This record gives sequence, C-alpha cells and structure tokens, in this order.
Amino acid sequence: MPVGGAETLLVNMMRRMDSKVVEPEVVCLKEPGPLGEAISGEFPLHSHLIGGKYDVLVVWKLARLFHQRRIDAVITVGAGDKMFWGRLAAAVAGVPVIASALHSTGWPDGVGRLNRTLTCVTDAFIGVADSHGEFLRDFEKFPAGKVNVIRNGVDCDRFHPDPDARASLRRELGLSEATPVVGIVAALRHEKNHTMLVRAAKLIAEKETHKPTSEQTHWVIVGDGPERETIESLATELDIANRIHLLGTRHDTDKIVAGLDVFTLCSLNEASPVSILEALASEVPVVATDVGSVKESVIADQTGTLIPSEDVNAMAMSIERMLANPASRQAMGKRGRQLVLETGSLESMVAGYQQLITTQYDRQLSASSAATITVPRVRTQATLRSD
Repeated sequence: MPVGGAETLLVNMMRRMDSKVVEPEVVCLKEPGPLGEAISGEFPLHSHLIGGKYDVLVVWKLARLFHQRRIDAVITVGAGDKMFWGRLAAAVAGVPVIASALHSTGWPDGVGRLNRTLTCVTDAFIGVADSHGEFLRDFEKFPAGKVNVIRNGVDCDRFHPDPDARASLRRELGLSEATPVVGIVAALRHEKNHTMLVRAAKLIAEKETHKPTSEQTHWVIVGDGPERETIESLATELDIANRIHLLGTRHDTDKIVAGLDVFTLCSLNEASPVSILEALASEVPVVATDVGSVKESVIADQTGTLIPSEDVNAMAMSIERMLANPASRQAMGKRGRQLVLETGSLESMVAGYQQLITTQYDRQLSASSAATITVPRVRTQATLRSD
C-alpha cells in the first residue's frame, strides 16, 4: 500500500466505517508498504501471500485465510492480479459477497483478459464516478445490473483552506513567500506520467529567466515509487533539478496541498482521482489531463483547466495563465471546494460502501435460504497489491 489515491481512500473509508456494521481487514498480496504499516495497529492486516505474478498457491493461501477469518465479503481494490487472485480465492472459499472496486479506465497488463472470466462470480463492480460507471457498462461490457457507482469522497474537515500553509511550505523548501509553487500528489508510477510535469516545468523555467529568483516557479512532487529515478534523471538532464522538490511519502499532504498555488495531474488514465478532490477541497485550482472522469471535478474555467493527454505545451500554458491571475485562481478554488462539499464527501462514500455490502449480503443469504439478516455485522476484506 503505497501512498496513492486508491490506497489513501481505502484507509480513510475504513476509519469511518461503523464497526457494528462492517469490520474491515486488509490483505496485501505483497508487502504492506508505507500505508499498510501505518494502519497495522488499527486493523487486521495480512501480507506477503504471493511469491510472484503467476504464483497459483496464492489461491489456496487466500482461501484458507478467508475461512480462518470467517470473511463475509471480499472487495478487490484496483485491477490487475489482485483483482484476479482475490476474486478467484473468494469464490473457492465460498465467500458470500465478491465485489471489485475499480479506480482507473485501463487494464495494467494481460491479466485483464483473465479478469473477465470471473465476471460470473462477481456480485458487484464499483465505479467511482457517473461517467466511470457508464464506461464499465458500455465499454468494458460488465453486466449493467452489477455495476454500482459510489463516488470517491474526501475528508473536507482535514482538507480545507489554510492561510498558514503557504508560508509553512515555502519555509520547508527554503523559498521566499513570493515564490509560486505548483504540485502533484501521486504514486511515482508510469501511468501517472510525472515526466510530463518535468517537461512543462522546463518550458516555464525558460520563460522566467528575466524574473528575480524569488519569483521563479518551483515544483513539488509528493509520493514514491518505481519512477523516482526516471524523474530525477530527466530533471537533471533538463537542468531544472534545483526547482523540482521530490518530497517522497508524506502523511501531511493536507498541509502541503493547501500551500500550493496550482495543483496538477498528468495521468495517462484515471477514473476519479482522490488527489484532485483533496486539492479542490483545499481551494486550490487544478490543471489536469482530460482522461477518465476527471472532467466531473475539473470543470473548465470553473474549478480548473483540462488539457489533452500528453500535451506538454498546453500544460505549461495553462499553469502560466493560472499563476498570472491570482483572483481567477481564488475564485476557481472556492468553486472547487463547494463542488466537493456537494458531491464528494467522505461520509457519503462510506455510506455507499456499507449499504452495498449489507444489501448484497442479505441478498445472498436470502437466495441460499440460509437466513435473512436486516443489518449484518460484516467482516470485509480489501485485497491489495503494492505495485
């Protein structure tokens, strides 16, 4: 569990669940990762169950775990091998409810083909935005009756405007309070396309040579992952490493995001990114690639700017325009927070998952004529793999 959008979302959701209704547990097929270690004292956490992508013994290990823990519902989080092995093992173990929460619009590898063979044993597919639900039905061809939409939600009490955050972030970075800072919060993985951000930074830097050093834009990258070396190498190659700050894994992202002038996301594929919702809740406008369901939260000229995927020039120009117009940025930020308050609260997301789990559980018990439980106490597991 790296510090990524889906993983952070899962942790926030588990912390808000009603323990009288759902008792959450977490399975990481590989290592727990930073977030897994952080929550290991709060929730039962199981890890190191798979030896490799094609380790078929993981089915037996997971099925045995589900039996031992008396699991009533398994929800796989994300696509790939975790979605395949998690559902297959749940079916073998006879788990009453099997569901898959998907957080992107692309399959990471050939496992996607295998995943489709398990549609028949899956009770529910969960999309994270309205257009994402349509995508799952119309493009992925999942049965319409199995597709549910539970919008991503963020903690608007934690992510909020903070007038002190700007100065605090710049002190940490050793910058002047006048220095513009643009940022991104995303696991350093290929699909997040951080190199696009580095190239946009170079274009902007070339136009700022006439400005005093204190007024030249700096860039913050929060997160860690396999692409770190690639990002660092490109920044050095483009001679802009002194203005790009890789902060690694952080647990104070609320303070960092609130201190930014502009938030960015340059992903190649997404569904409804949590990081964008967190930025908007903090009243920070967003420049993002127009992929997946991003357009449901980044509304052109209202809460931010959408750009074509991989269009570095468009990204640089959009950021420049925002930085040049503080009043417009402030207005976009305020509209962004209002949008999140109305459509993306953490409370509504938690309620959606609890209702889906309990409804499916009651339905399965009724169908098997075993019993009818109005409000079951469900022990749920989310199956994750740290990439």
